[in-house]
Amino acid sequence: MEPGSAEWFAQVDEDVIDPGREIVDPHHHLWPDGGALPYGIAALSADTIVGHNVAETVFIECHAGYRTDGPDHLRPVGETSFVADSDDEMRKAHPEAPTIAGIVAHADLALEPAQLDEVLDAHAEAARGRFVGIRDALARAVEPEVMTIAGAYPEGKSSDPAFHAGVRRLGERSLTYDSWHYHYQLTELAEVADAAPDTTIVHDHFGTPIGVGKFAGKHDEIFAQWQVDTAALAERPNVVAKLGGLAMPDNGFGWHTASRPPTSDEFVEAQARWYHHTIECFGAERCMFESNFPVDRFSLSYLVLWNALKKIAAKYSESQQADLFAGTARRVYGL
Repeated sequence: MEPGSAEWFAQVDEDVIDPGREIVDPHHHLWPDGGALPYGIAALSADTIVGHNVAETVFIECHAGYRTDGPDHLRPVGETSFVADSDDEMRKAHPEAPTIAGIVAHADLALEPAQLDEVLDAHAEAARGRFVGIRDALARAVEPEVMTIAGAYPEGKSSDPAFHAGVRRLGERSLTYDSWHYHYQLTELAEVADAAPDTTIVHDHFGTPIGVGKFAGKHDEIFAQWQVDTAALAERPNVVAKLGGLAMPDNGFGWHTASRPPTSDEFVEAQARWYHHTIECFGAERCMFESNFPVDRFSLSYLVLWNALKKIAAKYSESQQADLFAGTARRVYGL
């Protein structure tokens, strides 16, 4: 049975937990036909209407639908147009599906100021009210050859004064900065946060603890240092955390090649400690659950993922759960 197939997912059949719980999914991707993954607006809508009460979502840049001509710095605006157009089409065909309320686009934040503003203005126009921030990631893989999705951003980016100026410009324009990075780069994100204290900085995927290559089988060792670095990062009041993205193949849990996907209980057993430590450090009011679909879809279904997140959240108060599932995302992205 092929991992990722409908038959493979069907082996884990769960009822939806707490179906009335409102969810804002603040992190997913889309690609046009022929893109990096076969996941367009119809696939997203099919996942989000399986039974959980997903009210809104936020698209995060993934180098999809870029313009193929024109100035290089404006080519990412094609992605924003693709997402806004896709959402408009889905609203007409399936109004019951959640709307993409926010778009986190891409720009090279080290551009000279006039060019950066040109890109931000163009994203705002293309998004038609959905543009909320920029992701210009820091992820730099040390063993790209063993990874499924290897970040290749340049060394030293987190210390670049021009990059810092770009992150600060986002705050001046009431836009957020999202970063994807690896567990050994948490101090780099802290450096960026210190350089742009008035910009809201979104820490994606727990810092992507890696579990392949030289990091295979070392989750406990990585967790020990990650705890320290996460606590230090949380001392920056302008940083908020996205909780999810730990089911990517590069996290090393192996579910994407298993004979069946994990149940929600198995997911909780394997990953809850990363969630609880981050919530302890940041507080629920600075944390938001995310799906990271379709990348985490390599490992489990949307229904099972949100069941697992609801089980993780069960120990927290009602107000804390409201923040984790929707409130923080709405505040951070101004939805």
